[in-house]
Amino acid sequence: MSVEEKRVREFAYQIWESEGKPEGQEERHWEMARKLAEAEALAPKAEPRKRAPAKPKAPAEPKVTALPAAKTPAAKKPRAVKKPTAG
Repeated sequence: MSVEEKRVREFAYQIWESEGKPEGQEERHWEMARKLAEAEALAPKAEPRKRAPAKPKAPAEPKVTALPAAKTPAAKKPRAVKKPTAG
């Protein structure tokens, strides 16, 4: 089996499956498959896409994390001086 015949068979099977596997449509599926294979053979081959050159990576900078702030006691308001009670 040639590569072209194999491709026609693949196309016919795909068409048959895509239509829900109907019975009695073999002639139409094979004709459609032949046309697709011919069109594929005549189409210009696309060149593989060239990959862009890889960008050089910048040297990794050390990760600096902030240290937790030291907890300082909150400044307290001065208390009012208690007056001595007469007594």
